[in-house]
Amino acid sequence: MDTTDARRITLKLGGDTFVAIEHGNPTGPLMLCVHGFPDHARSFDAIAPALVARGYRLVAPWMRGYAPSTIEGPFNMPTIARDIVAMADALSPDRPVILIGHDWGAVAAYFALAQAPDRFRHAVTLAIPHPLALVRNLRHHPEQLRLSWYMGFFQLRGVSDLVVKRDKMAFIDRLWRVWSPGYVPSVDYTRDLKRCLGSSLPAPLGYYRALVPLGPMAAATQRAALLTTRAIAVPCLYLHGAQDGCMKFEMSTGQERFFTGTFASHCLNDVGHFLHLEAPELVADYIGAFVDDASTRVGLP
Repeated sequence: MDTTDARRITLKLGGDTFVAIEHGNPTGPLMLCVHGFPDHARSFDAIAPALVARGYRLVAPWMRGYAPSTIEGPFNMPTIARDIVAMADALSPDRPVILIGHDWGAVAAYFALAQAPDRFRHAVTLAIPHPLALVRNLRHHPEQLRLSWYMGFFQLRGVSDLVVKRDKMAFIDRLWRVWSPGYVPSVDYTRDLKRCLGSSLPAPLGYYRALVPLGPMAAATQRAALLTTRAIAVPCLYLHGAQDGCMKFEMSTGQERFFTGTFASHCLNDVGHFLHLEAPELVADYIGAFVDDASTRVGLP
């Protein structure tokens, strides 16, 4: 994988500092790439060459909670979505951007698309469906609760913090093995990821802990923010790995009802949760074809 064109940039957003990896021509149309857990900004290096070859500029930040970006919270989705919108404003003030989100990055993307639809040309979300679809589908697929056991475990502050860090972060290795069966990230990738997490924990677990707000006002704010994601007008492509051990594809059933813009969904065979790392050329082809075609069909710039 050639990442020789990759360079670090720093964004000052209010009182927070974010560091990002930039690929491609700095004047090209922007693809803002948002990672999830347990991952980091280098997650999108593998798909960058094919998309840069199409003329795009990719910027992948270490998100809030992940060093070298700020590791200060809060980590609720309205805050993370505001970070994304602020990044779009700073990086491409004159043109709407293409938003790509994986895992928590996908969840944050839905909120950002609803908050500021004019800032985004179109979006691609990977591995995690629209949160309202997920909630609705739990009643039909209760086995998803078993797959999501770690979300409850992360609520055990102190205990989970210690378990995640011990034995050279063997817990993180376990998640990758289960979520993407048969896929092993490179030694360099794993080393860089664990260096990031080692400098950041327990902040990345704050995303999960924000799901259990403290107090009725916080709970009401979360519910109100979730409701704003009901009608996303930005054209969106959803990609999911058929072998995903974290999230069942069936949890995305019916999610098209929450999109009023162009929407497409594909389940890719023989890949798991980290599909953009496992099959980067295929995922990049899907993204490139959708973005180019969606731009033509809906008359976006």
